[in-house]
Amino acid sequence: MEDDLNELTYAVIGAAMEVHKELGPGFLEAVYENSLREELSRRGIPFQPQPTVNVTYKGVVVGEGRYDMLVANTIVVELKSVQTLLPIHEAQVISYLKMTGYPLALLINFNVRFLKEGIRRLILS
Repeated sequence: MEDDLNELTYAVIGAAMEVHKELGPGFLEAVYENSLREELSRRGIPFQPQPTVNVTYKGVVVGEGRYDMLVANTIVVELKSVQTLLPIHEAQVISYLKMTGYPLALLINFNVRFLKEGIRRLILS
């Protein structure tokens, strides 16, 4: 299971790197999201765009959350195009993991010179 998760993570990062190689930094988040969807489709990697999840407080639904994509019903992917990833961005993704119960998320900031500088792998512990 862990090997499969690592392979899938590697595949998603590879797709994101291809998008960044083609477009570079400087576009709006939506451009990168649409491009990553296209790249994942070309690679045969299944994903669900813009899934929603109920936010509960003491067992009562109090709102709804939405994140950028769910890959292979396993990995939450949240994309950014910001100057710097901040702790609030990571907190947002950790909240998505808590709400969904998925074990792993990728937070990817495309507004960097080298994409490896913009990737955070977050695990719910």
